[in-house]
Amino acid sequence: MGQKINPLGFRLGTTQSHHSFWFAQPNQFSMGLQEDEKIRNCIKNYVQKNKRISSGFEGIAHIGIKKRIDLIQVIIYIGFPNLLIEGRTRGVAELQMNVQKEFNSVNRRLNIAIKRIEKPYGQPNILAEYIALQLKNRVSFRKAMKKAIELTEQTDTKGIQVQIAGRIDGKEIARIEWIREGRVPLQTIRAKIDHCSHTIRTIYGVLGIKIWVFVNQE
Repeated sequence: MGQKINPLGFRLGTTQSHHSFWFAQPNQFSMGLQEDEKIRNCIKNYVQKNKRISSGFEGIAHIGIKKRIDLIQVIIYIGFPNLLIEGRTRGVAELQMNVQKEFNSVNRRLNIAIKRIEKPYGQPNILAEYIALQLKNRVSFRKAMKKAIELTEQTDTKGIQVQIAGRIDGKEIARIEWIREGRVPLQTIRAKIDHCSHTIRTIYGVLGIKIWVFVNQE
């Protein structure tokens, strides 16, 4: 059978770089990893609580973390900055306080920066959130997938594949549905492919969304 591998890990060192940069001794490594997870979850929870009610989505593409001995630098790549923080500097300061509280490390400073992404709909995380929102509002899954693909086509990507699995439309038997537009060469390591998997909790069970976006080839 086809053995599936995460396209980001498969391309590390060629077209894909790490989202976290730090160095740790082998016995400290797991702690560092948990720390990263905590920071990311804390930021996502804060954004969920403080986003505008109408939008219903976070718009975070990914969160980069760089650690030094005395400093943790967090860069939030975001598609729609006005969704996250209205009073920009105040919002960032508040977020920084929140994460620092969660973190309670005395000897390390935390610095959070926000970077805006030019074409948010080229980012699989933002597309997955968009589809999740549609499915929660009982839009038919095919319509949601096609709309997501239309949004991506405006951003000069070369191909996209969207897959939804679970009890789609509340049917008794779980199944997998997918749709592809353009090329998605998963075996070509030079091809830069963005990927994300996203879980949605609907009233009839959990659905999983996977999205592959073929950005360009080097």
